[in-house]
Amino acid sequence: MDQNIHNLYLDPFVCNARFAVPLDFPVHFTNDALHLTNRLLCDAIARREPGRRHRLCCIIDAGVASAWPSLPARLAAYMDAHHTRLHLVAPPMVIPGGEACKNDPPLLQEILGTLQRCRIDRHAFVLAIGGGAVLDLVGFAAAITHRGVRLVRMPTTVLGQNDAGIGVKNAVNAFGCKNYLGTFAPPWAVINDLDFIETLDTRDKIAGIAEAVKVALIRDGVFFQWLETNACQLSRFARPSMATMIRGCAELHLRHIAGGGDPFESGSARPLDYGHWAAHKLETLSGHTLRHGEAVAINIALDTRYATVKGLLAAAVAERVYALLETVGFCLWHPALAERNSDGRLSVLNGLREFQEHLGGELSIPLLSAIGTSVDVEHIDEAAVVECIAWLQQRDAGRCA
Repeated sequence: MDQNIHNLYLDPFVCNARFAVPLDFPVHFTNDALHLTNRLLCDAIARREPGRRHRLCCIIDAGVASAWPSLPARLAAYMDAHHTRLHLVAPPMVIPGGEACKNDPPLLQEILGTLQRCRIDRHAFVLAIGGGAVLDLVGFAAAITHRGVRLVRMPTTVLGQNDAGIGVKNAVNAFGCKNYLGTFAPPWAVINDLDFIETLDTRDKIAGIAEAVKVALIRDGVFFQWLETNACQLSRFARPSMATMIRGCAELHLRHIAGGGDPFESGSARPLDYGHWAAHKLETLSGHTLRHGEAVAINIALDTRYATVKGLLAAAVAERVYALLETVGFCLWHPALAERNSDGRLSVLNGLREFQEHLGGELSIPLLSAIGTSVDVEHIDEAAVVECIAWLQQRDAGRCA
C-alpha cells in the first residue's frame, strides 16, 4: 500500500451524514367511499402523480367481506369508473382477520407471494381494507416488499379509524410477544369510511372507544369532558357522537405523531402507550379473547388506581375515569389479571419487562397526574400493582353483587 494512503487511513477522520426526509399523509373522513361519484380514494392515490394510471392490489379482511358481501363487486365497479387513473391488477385477496392473523407466518408469506405475483413495485399501491390486525399484517408485508411499497389503509373498525389505522407503525407477533416484528412506515393515505362501523358487533364498537379515553386522559381535558358528556350516546353508538369521537381521537393521535418530536419512537417516553404495558400481556394471557381496546380499558383502570395509591392523582378524578369507562360499556376486570407464574408471581407483571424491551432503554411508564396531563415514571412498585389488581377485583365483585 502506498505510504501516503496508509497514513491517510491512520489519521482520525469522520464523515457525518445528516438528513431529514419530509413525510406526510392525509387521513380522510368520509361516507360511502366506494360510491362511484366519491373521488376521494382515487384522488388520494393519485395525489402526487395525477396524470398517471396507478397499479394496485387489494387485500380485504374476511370479516369485512362477510359483513359486506358486495364489497369486491363495488371495488371492481369503482376501479372501472376511474379506470383512467386506477388499475386493479388482480381480484381482491381475502384473508382472516383478528389478532390471530398476526400470529400466522404462513399467511404473511402468502401475502408477500401475492404482492410478488402482482408485480407490485415501489410506485404501485397496496389497498388494505380491514380491522387493525389486518392493517398491521398487510402494512408489515408492504413495508418489507422492495423495502417499502405504497400503502393505502381503509380501516373498518373504531380502533382502526381512531388509532391503529392512522399511525406510522406496523407489526406482527412473534416469540409470544405482541408486535415483536415490525417497522415504521407511514401510509400513503388513510380513508376512514364511517359506514363500515355500522356492521361491527357491539364489543368491537365499544373496544375502540378505549383509545379515545386514553388519548383524552393524557392530552386533552376538554375532549375528556366531551366524552363524559356524551358517554350515554357513545354507549348507544349514536352515529354523530361516534363520528365526533373518532375524528377527535384521530386528530389528537396525529397531532402527537407529527408534533411530538419522536414519530419513530427513538426515545423511551411513549405517552401514546399509556394504558398499554399490561394490556398487551393481558391480550396474550387471555388467548386473545380480550379485544385490544378491552385490555387497554382494564390497563387504564389499573394505572389510574396505581396513580391514586401513589399520590399522583386525586381519588375523585380517578372515579371519573372509572365511571366513563364503565358507562360506555367496559368491564374493568378480567380473570387473566389474577393468573400467576409457577413462582407465584402475577403473570401480568411480566408485561413490565416486555414493555421495557419493546421501548428500549429505561422503563418509562406514563401515569396520570390530572385529566389531560401525564408524568413518566421509571419504576413501578410491583407490590402496589398487586394491591391495585386486588382492588379492581373487589370493585368488580361489588358491582356484580
